[in-house]
Amino acid sequence: MGLGRKEPRIEPTFGDSREKRGSDGFRVSADDRAVQPGATRKDRSERKAPRKPARGGGGGGGNGRKTRRRRSPLARLANLVFMLGFWGMIAAAGVVGYFAMTLPQEAWVVPDRPPNVRIVSVSGDLLANRGVTGGEALALDQMSPYLPKAVMAIEDRRFYSHLGVDPVGIVRAAVTNFTAGGTVQGGSTLTQQLAKNVFLTPEQTLRRKVQEAILALWLEQRFSKDQILEMYLNRVFFGSGATGAQAAARRYFDKNAGDLTLSESAMLAGLLKAPSTLNPVRNPEAAKARADVVLSAMLDAGYISEDEYKAALSEEPTKPKSFWTGAEHYAADMVMRDIKGLVGEEIKDDVIVETTIDLTLEKAAEEAIRHTVDTATQNVTQGALVSIDGTGAIRAIVGGRDYAESQFNRAVDARRQPGSAFKPFVYETALEFGWRPESMMIDQPVHIGNWSPSNYDNKFRGPVTMAQAVAHSLNTTAAALTAELGPKTVIETATSMGITSPMAENASIALGTAEVSLLELTGAFAPFANGGYRATPHLVNRVTTVDGEVLYERPSEVPPVIVTSDIAGMMNAMLTGVVTSGTGRRAALDGWQVAGKSGTTQDFKDAWFIGYTANLTTGVWLGNDNGKPMRKVTGGSLPADAWKAYMKVAHEGLPPTPLPGNYVIGGQHGDVPMAANQPGAGGLPVQGGQPVQGGGEAPRATYVDEYGNLLDQYGNMMPNQPPSQAELQAQGGYEQPAPGSAASVAPPPGAPMPQQQDPYGDGQYGGPPAVYGEGSGDVLEGPARVVRQDQLPPDAVLEGPAQGGRASDRSLFRGLFGG
Repeated sequence: MGLGRKEPRIEPTFGDSREKRGSDGFRVSADDRAVQPGATRKDRSERKAPRKPARGGGGGGGNGRKTRRRRSPLARLANLVFMLGFWGMIAAAGVVGYFAMTLPQEAWVVPDRPPNVRIVSVSGDLLANRGVTGGEALALDQMSPYLPKAVMAIEDRRFYSHLGVDPVGIVRAAVTNFTAGGTVQGGSTLTQQLAKNVFLTPEQTLRRKVQEAILALWLEQRFSKDQILEMYLNRVFFGSGATGAQAAARRYFDKNAGDLTLSESAMLAGLLKAPSTLNPVRNPEAAKARADVVLSAMLDAGYISEDEYKAALSEEPTKPKSFWTGAEHYAADMVMRDIKGLVGEEIKDDVIVETTIDLTLEKAAEEAIRHTVDTATQNVTQGALVSIDGTGAIRAIVGGRDYAESQFNRAVDARRQPGSAFKPFVYETALEFGWRPESMMIDQPVHIGNWSPSNYDNKFRGPVTMAQAVAHSLNTTAAALTAELGPKTVIETATSMGITSPMAENASIALGTAEVSLLELTGAFAPFANGGYRATPHLVNRVTTVDGEVLYERPSEVPPVIVTSDIAGMMNAMLTGVVTSGTGRRAALDGWQVAGKSGTTQDFKDAWFIGYTANLTTGVWLGNDNGKPMRKVTGGSLPADAWKAYMKVAHEGLPPTPLPGNYVIGGQHGDVPMAANQPGAGGLPVQGGQPVQGGGEAPRATYVDEYGNLLDQYGNMMPNQPPSQAELQAQGGYEQPAPGSAASVAPPPGAPMPQQQDPYGDGQYGGPPAVYGEGSGDVLEGPARVVRQDQLPPDAVLEGPAQGGRASDRSLFRGLFGG
């Protein structure tokens, strides 16, 4: 072929039966036609029109492309589904990968189970389990076999066959819930729930659900099914502060998880859906109905037989315990508050806390408070009790009438005015400065600045001994004595005894205006009972791990002496009089020497009785949380009754032991004689409130107690007959002149002239100094208070006739009544 010659174009042709062949041998048969021979005209006409020839092409269209066949709608749908599935899987993988990468590194390590704090009594009896879990971890074979079956039946029936995430279970749960018309079955597996409880927050988001599934798959690869089930049952929340099977079994049924019955196991498993709503204590009907659903699921799953199912349904519903019922939980709260400070580090393992609580005494204390409050008719709604031994160990503590109703610990966290229960610290201070129980005082109106305290009965008794003032809780003498000694000195005494609350320096502190807790006030009385040693209240003896490693042990040491044995003996003698013949007579305990002090605040808002034997020191408080007054409840009434009810149980079977010290009031101690108007022992007949000279019958049921006080038929002290001038002079004393008389202004010869004093710096002045001498060697300092000359400080300067007179300004007796 030459380059300049143009060859003719060969076009294919079709014939009916003949074949035409070009010069180059190209041949097209009938089979190559678009429409086979024999096709109808209609078939030909329905062929798709040929494409337009390309630009520059010839007109025949013989070079047009073959057309594509149309796909069916089903094929198109399948193709779309495939593409969406493919790209969806890629997207899902990306999301899963992203959420997996955003999990914190620690999420891939199963955290240790939160530690349990097992709190036991002094004898090893369980008081409570505390901590996040509230119970010990148990192996699967330590639990009732019904419990895991009940949980699997209602929460994850295919637990032993899925890989952590169960699509079949999700579908089945959806169908079951739809059929039942409510949620009766969950879609998450137990492994997913464990992942959520252990690793994740409870928020309901896509991220958390995806991470939950990821962690569930990881848990299934790392642990066996039994291990996962065991972890789940030890960490799942059952409500009422109980985490784990053991905590729930104890909380609701007061038994170990291994002792749960079929019906109890079903009830616990039913709680998992809604622990608060289905709480068997608050909503027993709903809890029972849910338990029946669980039993039905167990039967359907083949976990129990028909007979077991029927027996469980007919079983009388278990009556669960109230939420943490029992006063011992007040002690458990105190342990949890203090344990970190004792151990010195964060607790990571289960520990055992050995306390000082005697569980028998704890129950007796709880019953005493509950019974007293429940039977009272004087608007009393709450009470508290603390009992400690001579070392300060707390043997019983009750913070309220019912722990289930209120967890506020009124024995520790409430601070209230103690009233007259504070007075022993005033009189102890006086003893430190040389006073004696027989020292004379005047019960008369007292004015300290703008304050004029009065007695409970608004009466004044004239001259009384200190022991009498203590026994009958006189306010005037305590206030005057505090003003004379100095409020700061009294506060120092109270602080040294164990009062830790802040106290204002004013004379009214004598009447218990400073707020204190029952625990610290009870502890401050304990040195009187133990002979003068500090007795710091404490609750924990030792903390150990379950393996026996000691984390804390209370040191064994001899406490310091804060009260001399002599003063402790004198205080015991005076406070014993409170119980034998004073305001605390209702606390008398057969066979035991009992001492104590009552306290009542203004308007009867608070009533206290703090009493002790050589065995225990116990304090009781009664009142109302809202501060509303009770109706005529004094410290010597209901609080003394509750005190006695408890102490009677606490001393059963114990041999009586006397209190430390052998001081006898009125005995030969080198002190001044008793008051001149004390008639001595025996029942002196009285008439109209006055002694009947020469005897005679008394028209009323009144009598004279061992201290010479006149008592009415109810045992209330009545005014004593004033002593005569001759009687006072016979005792070396001086009768205080009547107010406004010439004698009240002009002291006897040899006494100093009156001086105005402002001991508090507030512009309020006390009365004239009244330090008089009578020639007996005694000194009258204050309003006719008799003290012995040898009781004055060594550097005191005496003035006046016959070695009597006023002590100098250096005297420790400088105060309200003297210069």
